[in-house]
Amino acid sequence: MICVISKKFILEDLKKNLTEERFLHTLGVMETAVTLAQRYGVDEEKAELAAMVHDCAKDIPVAEQLNLVREFGILLDEISRLEKALIHAPLGAVLARKRYGIEDPGILRAVCVHTTGDENMTTLDKVVFLADYIEPGRNFPGVEKLRKVALEDLDEAVIMACNSTIKYVLEQGKLLHPRMVQARNSLLLEKLKRGEVNGKSN
Repeated sequence: MICVISKKFILEDLKKNLTEERFLHTLGVMETAVTLAQRYGVDEEKAELAAMVHDCAKDIPVAEQLNLVREFGILLDEISRLEKALIHAPLGAVLARKRYGIEDPGILRAVCVHTTGDENMTTLDKVVFLADYIEPGRNFPGVEKLRKVALEDLDEAVIMACNSTIKYVLEQGKLLHPRMVQARNSLLLEKLKRGEVNGKSN
């Protein structure tokens, strides 16, 4: 069993606890995740559910997020403690289990790494990570190209998303989480091993 609580209940709860903008984003991520799951042979129900709850902790005030992290015994690395926008992902994975009864480890991991990525990402991890980045509500230079690549080469699209995020974080002068670098490098290494790298990822 993937979840002990109905998706209808989860959506209704999210609608009450997220801002309107965040809820619409969530619906967009769900739609995109299902499309990518169909394209790459991922369980659609798992992809939809992971996308549904990926931001369930996002609109909790930061002070309360930190209290919940302590209450649940979540170990945050130093960068996540300083860059508080990263806290909602691991916290969301715990809330998905405690609040919504989601026990599937693949879904919980996808929620946990949807912001930074990680090395050795599963296809479900990649689908949720990318769906969060390219859902219909996103509007930034290059997003249309990325949406096109996402339907052609999942790994290349994730690398492109990582590259774009890394550039943005560096331009903002913020701390860059090493898991994003590890995610990018592990995918590039796999492409190198398969002889697929042409040096044009951007």
